[in-house]
Parts: sequence; structure tokens; C-alpha cells
Amino acid sequence: MPKTPKELFDRLDELGIAHTTIEHEPVFTVAESQALRDQVPGGHTKNLFLKDKKSRYFLVTLEENAEVDLKTIHTLIGASGRVSFGKPDALMEKLGVMPGSVTVLAAINDSDHEVTIVIDAPLMEYDIINAHPLTNEATTSIGRQDLEKFLADTGHEPMILKVSN
Repeated sequence: MPKTPKELFDRLDELGIAHTTIEHEPVFTVAESQALRDQVPGGHTKNLFLKDKKSRYFLVTLEENAEVDLKTIHTLIGASGRVSFGKPDALMEKLGVMPGSVTVLAAINDSDHEVTIVIDAPLMEYDIINAHPLTNEATTSIGRQDLEKFLADTGHEPMILKVSN
């Protein structure tokens, strides 16, 4: 069973990770979430759930306005051949979230470590990073170093590299 937002928050608390969350209407796209910018400082994320030709999965987390060339990203992230978007059923199976709720915090649900986490380096220049807490009805803010601590706790060593154009 995928973790709930409360279970995620409890884990962050256990790790001593400071976090704040604001609830809002469901947002499915970066454009829909623009209205929150004045309320929530820091780097806002968008996420790409990708699959390569060998059925390896990647979660690429970028700053919301970053652009990526999907025809060449495979050369940067170590995928075998070009990548495509992962299907919604694989997203639920691997990360326990639905389309529109994809988040780097979903690493908590990848206990089998089947998804490689890739974070675009420019996002890590922000002191605060904002992401969905497993649902698109809220935004959670945590420190950059705390995000790395959280990912380490889930057993994920993120690839932090510049993948945006």
C-alpha cells in the first residue's frame, strides 16, 4: 500500500526534517499551480516519470520552468536508448501516486528501489524546495539538504546533474 501524506509527514518528523505544507485546490499542471507562488517561496518542481527501452524507470525532478529535451536526456541520465513517459499504472505501482501528483517525495513508496531519482542541478540552488506530498491537493516545503537527507533515508542516491536546457 502506498504511504499517505500523514505517513510521509510522520517520517519527515522522525528524521528531524522541518517541513511546512499548505493545502489548496487540486493542481494538475505547472500552469494551474502558478497562483501559489506568492504564498510559497522557494523552488517549485515539475516531475517527469520516464521509462527506457529496458523498462528501467526514472523520476526527473526540475524547477517548474525548466525545459528538457526528451530526445537527448537519455544520454545524460544513463538510460538505454530514448525514453518515453511511464504509464499511469507503472507510476502507481512504482511510486504510489497518480498522474498530477508525481513528486520526488514519492521515493518513500519505492522500497524496491526500482526508480532512479534524477534532480536537475539548478533546482538544488534553491534553499527551499516545494513538492506535492503524494497528493496534488497540497504543497510541502523542505530544505534542499533535508530533501537529500530524506532521499538517503529511502535508500535513493539521487543523480544531481544539469538535465535542463
